[in-house]
Amino acid sequence: MQKALIVIAAIIAAAVGIATYQFWPQPQPEALVYNPPRALAPFQIESTATQQTIDNDALKGQWTLLFTGYTFCPDICPTTLSDLQRILPELQQHTDQPVKVWLISVDPKRDSLERLTQYTGYFGDAFVGVRAEHPQLFPFVRDLGLMYSIPEEDEENYLVNHSAAIILVDPDGNRKAIFNADHKPGEIPVVDMQQLKRDFAIIAD
Repeated sequence: MQKALIVIAAIIAAAVGIATYQFWPQPQPEALVYNPPRALAPFQIESTATQQTIDNDALKGQWTLLFTGYTFCPDICPTTLSDLQRILPELQQHTDQPVKVWLISVDPKRDSLERLTQYTGYFGDAFVGVRAEHPQLFPFVRDLGLMYSIPEEDEENYLVNHSAAIILVDPDGNRKAIFNADHKPGEIPVVDMQQLKRDFAIIAD
């Protein structure tokens, strides 16, 4: 009789535990998460990883953080890439899939594949530079939900205005989330890397 009561009590405790877990509020990402993930339109773009043209399949089998920028960028780009380099090992702890960073150059006039290779190589093997001319580049960037400005043809020394947000693409090659930059007076707009780490842990797990 006593053993039966113990078994019954254990079953009740387990049921209560499961119910509590199911109804207890679970942590939610602060980023904008797409459920279901959104497919990307077909694209073709040059990559420093292969030194040739790639397509949507290059995003499959890995988590990818996509960021628009350019090698002549004085502030947002080197800051963001350095921050991502710093947290990348922590992101990798939450998944068995590789975590990669794509720098999408929005300055095809000055950013050759060779220059991009040298630039992204500084940050490590997980960093890939991709480029295309504006007719292919602009639709690709716009499909990601990002933007950039195109300078006049005769301009030589110029800045390119571009989004500071980071797009997360899942291992199926679909857009999963967007991490928007913080815009604070007197500071360059950059993504909160602590938030990105917390959100990625929730999304990837």
